[in-house]
Amino acid sequence: MTRPVVGIIGNRGLVNDRYPVHEGGQINSEAVSQVADCIPLLIPADPDYVSVEELMEVCDGFLLTGGRPNVHPAEYGEEPTEKHGTFDRARDAITLPLVRACVESGQPFFGICRGFQEVNVAMGGTLHPEIREIPGRMNHRMPPEGTLEEGFSNRHTVHFTPGGRFATLLGAEEVITNTLHGQGICQPGGRIVIEGRAEDGTPEAIYVKDAPGFTFSVQWHPEWKAAEDPVSRPLFEAFGDAVRAWARGERPAACVA
Repeated sequence: MTRPVVGIIGNRGLVNDRYPVHEGGQINSEAVSQVADCIPLLIPADPDYVSVEELMEVCDGFLLTGGRPNVHPAEYGEEPTEKHGTFDRARDAITLPLVRACVESGQPFFGICRGFQEVNVAMGGTLHPEIREIPGRMNHRMPPEGTLEEGFSNRHTVHFTPGGRFATLLGAEEVITNTLHGQGICQPGGRIVIEGRAEDGTPEAIYVKDAPGFTFSVQWHPEWKAAEDPVSRPLFEAFGDAVRAWARGERPAACVA
């Protein structure tokens, strides 16, 4: 049988600084295909080309990926500053309503890095533009030098709520992860449950309260060597299970008419 389809939210980019493209990291596709066991389908996140309704019809689940552009602060009632970095308003226009629609329908999604932040904003939360400037916080950004392997290496501990969903899935209340982000959650959205934090208090793992479907989201990058990593693998496997259930026509009880 054909594997279910996971729509991978793409980002805008330029080839040779002049040719516009929609792009996605290869490791996202690898994790979806090899660990979640689904078909990875790169989505041009732009309402000029696709609608939320069309995407939910074509795809069985969604991977909300990381990306250099940040969610525009206007989406959470703030003015942009230089610290907020660059933006992708087209992606904002797709992902934020997509998250809200999936939360209500029970269609599964998995948020990563920017995707994690999108979930919080979609549910009414806010972001801090530069985590490293908060007293007592570490620098969570990717090191500017070194190899890709070094950049994605595990750098901090994440502590989970004892007996919570993440601790239960991963079989541990403490794990080691990578960290490659500048922004982070300031105020959580009204239905956002924070179940994991770095040792400096930065939120790292969330889900949406009372959502009928899979809404796990993490601030780190589990797609890196997901098949080998003991933390990443069960996250993508659980996501794949949720996507397959949706593809079979199984709907969470709260979504059954």
